[in-house]
Amino acid sequence: MRKYIQLLAVVLAVSVSFEIAAQDNVVSKVLELGRTDNQTMVHADYLNRVIGGRIVGSPSLTYAEQWVKEQFESWGLDVIVQEAGTINVGFMRGPWSGRMLSEDGMVLHFGTPAYTAGTCGKTSGHVLIEPHSRRELERMKGALKGAWVLLDAESNGMAIDHTQKAMEKRAEVIARNEEIERKNMEIMRWNWEHRDSAAREQLPYEKSTALFYDEMVEAGVLGFIRSAKVPLRIMYDRAGCYDITMETLPKVCDIILDEAQFDVIRRKVLRRDIFQLEFDIRNHFYRGPVPYHNIIGVMKGSKYPKEYVLAGGHLDSYDSASGAVDDGNGVCVTLEAARLLAASGAKPKRTLMFCIWTAEEFGLLGSKYFVESGMVPLGSISNYFNRDGDPLMATGISVPAAMYDDFAKVCKPLADYDASVPFTVEKREGPARPRPTTAGGSDHAYFAMNGVPTISFRETDPDGMNFEYGEIWHTERDIFNKLIPRYMEHSAVVTAVTMYGLGNLDHLLSREGLYSN
Repeated sequence: MRKYIQLLAVVLAVSVSFEIAAQDNVVSKVLELGRTDNQTMVHADYLNRVIGGRIVGSPSLTYAEQWVKEQFESWGLDVIVQEAGTINVGFMRGPWSGRMLSEDGMVLHFGTPAYTAGTCGKTSGHVLIEPHSRRELERMKGALKGAWVLLDAESNGMAIDHTQKAMEKRAEVIARNEEIERKNMEIMRWNWEHRDSAAREQLPYEKSTALFYDEMVEAGVLGFIRSAKVPLRIMYDRAGCYDITMETLPKVCDIILDEAQFDVIRRKVLRRDIFQLEFDIRNHFYRGPVPYHNIIGVMKGSKYPKEYVLAGGHLDSYDSASGAVDDGNGVCVTLEAARLLAASGAKPKRTLMFCIWTAEEFGLLGSKYFVESGMVPLGSISNYFNRDGDPLMATGISVPAAMYDDFAKVCKPLADYDASVPFTVEKREGPARPRPTTAGGSDHAYFAMNGVPTISFRETDPDGMNFEYGEIWHTERDIFNKLIPRYMEHSAVVTAVTMYGLGNLDHLLSREGLYSN
C-alpha cells in the first residue's frame, strides 16, 4: 500500500511538473511571437484602411463584425455571435465636400453627424443668420427658402435635437423672448423720446439652438451650420436616431464647420455681401432593422470550463474618421492576444473570452447586454480587462492586497520582457473603493456595477510620444497614424500572458478588498 501511495505521489508530481512545463512553454512561445511575429498592427491596418469608421447601423460595422468572427475562427477559437439590439434604419456615409462661392472663396472644412441628411448632389444657396424672435422670423421668412442658416450655438458634436421634447423647450424660450422683445420695444421708444439722455441698453434674447427649427424647415432652408473648434468633433443624432423610420428621415443638412471659416462667413453675412455656399454631402439611409452584435472568441477551459477570464474592446466607432484609437486600439490588442495564445498552443484551465463589444458609443449597449443576458454567471468571472483609451503601453498593474500574490506570479514572465520598461505589479494602498452604482464611460462599467473585478493595466508613454486623447476623442483625427505600434504590440503580449496566467490558477481571483460595498 505504501509503495502504491509513493508511486501515486510520483505520478502526480510528474504530472504537475509536466503541466507547469507546458504552461511555461506556452508563455515562452507567446513572448517569442510577440517579438518576432506580432500582428497587432496588421489587424489595425485592415480595420482602418479597409473597413474604416464603424457607426452602429452601418454596413461597415456589419462587415467588421464578420471580419472579427473570421479571424477568431481562423485561429481555431469557438465564436459566440450575440445580437445586442437593432436600429430601425441603417446609415451609410459617402464622400463630402463644400466651398464658398465668391471672389475670396475657399474650400470648407466641415463634417455632419451620423444619421443626419445629405444633399442631392452639389447644392448651393445664400446664407442667413438664424432669427431670434418672431419679428426677425417674419422679416426674413421669404428669404429662408434655399438658404444655409448660421446658428449661434457652438456644436458639441451631436446632431441638432429636433424631437418633440426639444421643440417644447424651444417654445418656452420663444415665449420668454417675446416678453423680452416687448420690453426692448419700450426701451427703444424711451431712447427715442429721451435722445439727450444716455441710452438704455436693450435686453439680450435668450438663445437656444435653432430656436425656430420647424418654421425654418417648413420655409425651405437647405440646412443649418454650427461653429466648432478644430479638430472637429463629429458624432451622431443621439436624440433621434432610434426613432427615425424610412418615412420620417431627416430633411435638412446639419453641418459642423471650422470655427475660423464660420467667423469669416458670418462677417460676410452681416455686411450683406453677395456670395453662396455649395455643399455635396452623401449621407444615405437604408431600410432596417439593422442588428448589431457582440463577437466573442472563446478558448474553452480544460479543467474549469465554467470559470472565465475576459478581455475586450469595442468595435463600433464614429465615422468621420476611421476609429483607429477609439477603439480600434482595444480591438486589435485583444485580437492579437487571442492569436498569440492560439498560435502558442495554449490550453488554459479556465475559459478565456476575447470580447469585441458593439454599440459602446451608443450607451455601452453591447457589454450591458452581455452582462444582463446571463450567458456567463458573473460570480464565475475572475477578471475583465478593458482596453478603451490611449494607445499606450501596458507597463504595470495595481491590485488589491488579496490579489497581489496571484498577479505577481502570473506577471513574473513580463518583468523583463522589455528591459527598457520593466512590468511591475503593485499592491493597492488605502481603503477599497465603493462599487459603482451608475454606468461609467466604457465597457467595464456594467461588470463593475455587478461586483465583477475589472482590474486594468497601467498604461504609460515611456518613449514620450506626446499622445493627447482629447485630440482624437470622437474627432476627425481618430485615424491610423495616431496609433503607436510599439505600445500596442507590447500590450497585446501583456494581455495574452496575464489572461493565460489567471486562467491557469487553481482558484478565481479573490474579491476581498475589491469594493467597499
